[in-house]
Amino acid sequence: MPALNHPRPHTETLANGLRVTLRHAPDLKRAAAALRVAAGSHDVPMAWPGLAHFLEHLLFLGTERFPTDEALMAYVQRHGGQVNARTNERTTDFFFELSPQAFAGGLQRLSDMLAHPRMNLDDQAREREVLHAEFVAWSQDATAQQQLSLFDGLSPSHPLRGFHAGNRDSLPVPQPEFQQALKDFYQQFYRTGQMTLSLVGPQSFEELRAMAQAFDAVIAPGETVQRQAPTLLMAAADRSYQQVGERRVDLLFALEALPESSAEALAFLCHWLNNAKPGGLLAKLQKQGLADSLKAAALYQFAGQALLHIEFISAATSSAPSALRGQLMDWLGFFASQQNSSELREEYAALLQRQQQMSCALQQAQRDSQQLESALSEQGVAALQSVLQQIGAVDNFTGPWHLPAPNPFLRSDAAPANAGLIRGQTSAHRGLRTFAQDRSRGRRERSPMQFSQALPGNTEAGAIYLRWRLAAAADSGLQSSLENSLQPLREDARQAGVEVSFEVSGNQWLLKMTGLQEPMPKILEHALTLLTKPDADFPRLATSSPALMPIRQLLKALPACGLEPANVSDNLQQLWSNARWDGLAVGLSAQTQAAMGVALSRIPGIADAQLTAPPSLHSQHVWHCIETPSSEAAVLLFCPTATQELTDEAAWRLLAHLSQTAFYQRLRVELQLGYAVFSGLRQMNGQTGLLFGVQSPTVAVVELLGHIEHFISGLKELIGGIDDHSWLAQRQALADQFDIEALPSVQAAELLWQAKLAGHSSDYLSQLGETILSIDRVELFAAAQRLNSAAGGWRCVANTPCPGGLWQVAK
Repeated sequence: MPALNHPRPHTETLANGLRVTLRHAPDLKRAAAALRVAAGSHDVPMAWPGLAHFLEHLLFLGTERFPTDEALMAYVQRHGGQVNARTNERTTDFFFELSPQAFAGGLQRLSDMLAHPRMNLDDQAREREVLHAEFVAWSQDATAQQQLSLFDGLSPSHPLRGFHAGNRDSLPVPQPEFQQALKDFYQQFYRTGQMTLSLVGPQSFEELRAMAQAFDAVIAPGETVQRQAPTLLMAAADRSYQQVGERRVDLLFALEALPESSAEALAFLCHWLNNAKPGGLLAKLQKQGLADSLKAAALYQFAGQALLHIEFISAATSSAPSALRGQLMDWLGFFASQQNSSELREEYAALLQRQQQMSCALQQAQRDSQQLESALSEQGVAALQSVLQQIGAVDNFTGPWHLPAPNPFLRSDAAPANAGLIRGQTSAHRGLRTFAQDRSRGRRERSPMQFSQALPGNTEAGAIYLRWRLAAAADSGLQSSLENSLQPLREDARQAGVEVSFEVSGNQWLLKMTGLQEPMPKILEHALTLLTKPDADFPRLATSSPALMPIRQLLKALPACGLEPANVSDNLQQLWSNARWDGLAVGLSAQTQAAMGVALSRIPGIADAQLTAPPSLHSQHVWHCIETPSSEAAVLLFCPTATQELTDEAAWRLLAHLSQTAFYQRLRVELQLGYAVFSGLRQMNGQTGLLFGVQSPTVAVVELLGHIEHFISGLKELIGGIDDHSWLAQRQALADQFDIEALPSVQAAELLWQAKLAGHSSDYLSQLGETILSIDRVELFAAAQRLNSAAGGWRCVANTPCPGGLWQVAK
């Protein structure tokens, strides 16, 4: 296993005053930048709520050097990366991730947009309407309003009690006073002394430092601004309060004058509060019927202040706040007696080191910009004592409590003998070979579990996909029970560097694992045991999750919309007995493959290598209505390829690549239809398609769909308007995204899984890049025409009924 990166990055202050952290991570395939500006919504003059968030939006509108279609967002999207920003109470964060080859161009654009923002009034007026639409959605979102209400027990003079969202009324763009405040805020805080730039990537330290110095030279210099500490969180002598609602109790603790290392102390405390293992707080509350879930988090931290929130959720209609608080304080007393336990600190350090080991470039850059520690330091121990004292925890408890069992997946097992063999293989698993072995033997049959050699097996990361096709769909109670049974395992696996998901789409179940390959065989074995328990062992627990905004609800429903409807059953054993399974393992070493033998022999159902053809719309226009509680209109249009040929997929990918920025610019910036506007390529159940999505507070679904259709009809004109240089450059940039040497393992695994479902060969990734480069304009014009004529059919998912006409209601 490769050596771990050094837990601390190199840190220095450059000549112009910019503080930087640099981390050379040779095993990464991507590079990332995270810029933290020490200014947020609470640093804005009280007369102009939302100004900090408004400025964040304006910075993305392009500059004279890099106009909209060459600005950071368009550039990152064009090169297959990810980019975003976030305005917090006291900080504003900008971050992106790109291939190492494109990374310097991203940093140039980030520095230019921060140093030379475009502030013309027309742009501001348009962007204010986007923020107002966000405000309207936020004000109607029950979860967001409930979160805001948590601050009601604080002092009215504290900024957490203020309004900071920003809307049409609080952002009077034409007023000279507002423009002066916007300029003053920018000039005061967007200076080197207020910024920390964190760079992570496989580039050498010298390369990273040179890029940081180039960034430093562009930003205006400035000293660190000494910001005034806010008033006390609570004016009264009390330092805690509670809120009681239907099926929930919220306890909040206001902490003051904490030492510098209090952030790591609070993270340590919340980790153990959230631990659900036997002997802990949640396990006892569940046993007593007081709560079904518990979530502890620090909602706010600044200048020695912190607000600790502990949320209890119960399926019962009545709550018992006094009993909950009593049990919490008793557990905190036990924890206070154990806070110096070497077991707790060692387990926590192992967890943080594993997270660092498996974090992508962007996650590492964000951790570095937040200056997170890799263990609980001695200063953190002292800060923890201060936190516990203020909460009122004393080393006096009744119990019984005990320390949680160690995470079984954080420790490496000894390597098995005969690592080149697959143990546990039986005739039921005939054909457990690699793609390469299948070709060399000239065998035409498929294995139910394929071990792909498209990714090398000598890296830390890997992926496992297991799919079951059921004779009937599981009823919602059984489905939620399966998900609940996996939750403790998922948490242990996540801490050990493996993301485990269990996805249900119609009559298909998908168990997916991505991350560190070493613990995967053991995790898979445990997961299969949990999923195959008899019906009687499953508690029918009600699952509660925050209400999603309409467009997210549609995205969640979309994958199942293309599957055939099925009968519903609540008999787990019957479902398993008739289920047919297949799977794919990617990037696993021979040793890991060997360790999977026991788990593979225990997969329930019938091994079935026969693929089912992806659903076809046959040029139909099919409408799915998904009811959402919000009054805002939301629509998704999914346009599949006409065939499963790789040439069609390549053409669709190129169409998506070339139209993404233009679609956003037209519907969001120019027409201002809504704040949730996106397009891109989507693959579901082996089917490739273009996906367009819009959510709007003011425009009806039918009108939104009309704008999408109008955009699609103009794609040939869009393609024809691209000059030859840009055409070649963008086509090459797209093809480069599928270079196996540059693809992160999680993305590569997902592409290979979809390729398997679509029936493509094992060299799919190399073929895809080559096919993209072979497409000329004439072929792309023809693809745009096929898209416009719905040759592969169109599937619309919206929160209004079918409008009729060409559209047919889904069966």
